[in-house]
Amino acid sequence: MLNLSNQRVDEQLWNHYPLRTLRTLPDLKASRRLGRLMIGLLVGVIVVLFMPWQQNITGEGSLTAMSPRDRPQTLQNAIPGRIERWNVAEGDLVKKGDTLLVISEIKDEYFDPNLPQRLDEQLAAKRGSRNATDSKIAALDGQMAALRAGLNVKLASARNKVKQSRFKVISDSTDLIAVQNFFQTARVRLDRYEEAYRNGLISLTDLETRRLKFAEDRAKLVAQENKLNGARQELVNATLDLSEIQADYSEKLAKALSDQSSAVSYRAEATGEISKLQNKISSVDVRQGLYVIRAPQDGYVVKALKAGIGETIKEGESIATLQPAKPALAVEMYVRAMDVPLITPGRKVRIEFDGWPAVQFSGWPTVAVGTFGGQVAVVDAVSSTTGKYRLLVRPDKDDQPWPSQLRQGSGVYGWVMLDDVPIWYELWRQLNGFPPSLKQEPKEEGVKK
Repeated sequence: MLNLSNQRVDEQLWNHYPLRTLRTLPDLKASRRLGRLMIGLLVGVIVVLFMPWQQNITGEGSLTAMSPRDRPQTLQNAIPGRIERWNVAEGDLVKKGDTLLVISEIKDEYFDPNLPQRLDEQLAAKRGSRNATDSKIAALDGQMAALRAGLNVKLASARNKVKQSRFKVISDSTDLIAVQNFFQTARVRLDRYEEAYRNGLISLTDLETRRLKFAEDRAKLVAQENKLNGARQELVNATLDLSEIQADYSEKLAKALSDQSSAVSYRAEATGEISKLQNKISSVDVRQGLYVIRAPQDGYVVKALKAGIGETIKEGESIATLQPAKPALAVEMYVRAMDVPLITPGRKVRIEFDGWPAVQFSGWPTVAVGTFGGQVAVVDAVSSTTGKYRLLVRPDKDDQPWPSQLRQGSGVYGWVMLDDVPIWYELWRQLNGFPPSLKQEPKEEGVKK
């Protein structure tokens, strides 16, 4: 129909004629509205697909402390002992240096109440012995100096005697030559007198006189030879005396040096024993200070692992657990190994704490409710036993502070925020199981590019 008139024939027919089949047909206006709605939804979905979506990496973990000194620690004692009394109860806040527990000695070698005095007496006696040894060493030094001086004098005297004996041998040798010459002359003269007496030129008396003179000259020759032999023997004796003096003083010096070496060795042993005694005295003083177990830092006594009075504790055994006060909290979060290359220190993190109601839109962190901000501080270089890598996340200074009611050990769920991508790309990545992507390669800490 051309719709040239304002009167609608179809309305009249619809109202006056009982066309039941026509009445069962749907209204065309409703179909148009449904079509427009579907088209609108389709346009909206297309628009949403091109909206930005911030990629993220999820991880779970728990609350911990950023510094190891702020984490719960077990208190241990360096020495064994018996519990005498507790000065604190579980849950008490203690200050650094406060007395937590008092123990008593259980080793019999430290039972003597006057042990420090006894050790001081032993130390004084050993020092006296060392001083006496020092005096002995000084006396031996003087003795060896005197022996060396006496040796020099004796050697000088003996060398002079050797020289005198040598000169005497030379002198007697010269005299012997002269006496031998006289003896040869006397022999020649005696021969001439014998020849003259046979020729009758001289009397028997003159011959006998010459024979007596020759006998005297022979006696002088023998006497001179004996004298020379005596001088030579004196030279040999003087040389032997020189060697004997050297040997005698060498023996005395060796004995004195041996005594000195023994004294020096004893002094070294005494010095070592003195050091041991001083070490033991210091150890006893330190050990007596360990009878009182004090708090190493401010914190809360969480749990006593040894309770009874009179109960013994072993060396290095845990006694109680201490939670440091006002720890610098951090989140210990674990992520998959395939996501670790995308995470660098400084990355923003959204955190949801157990017990705190939150609504998180991971791709739109600005509209999240009940979550808190953080920054990646540490990325472990090795994986944990489960194959995942640990992240330490500290509070973000530019975000709202974390609740003061948080306690270490409570559960945490977090999202490490990455770059923005369209929603369609994120859906495509999720459907294909691809890892998140980055616009550029992350820079390693401490490496300049």
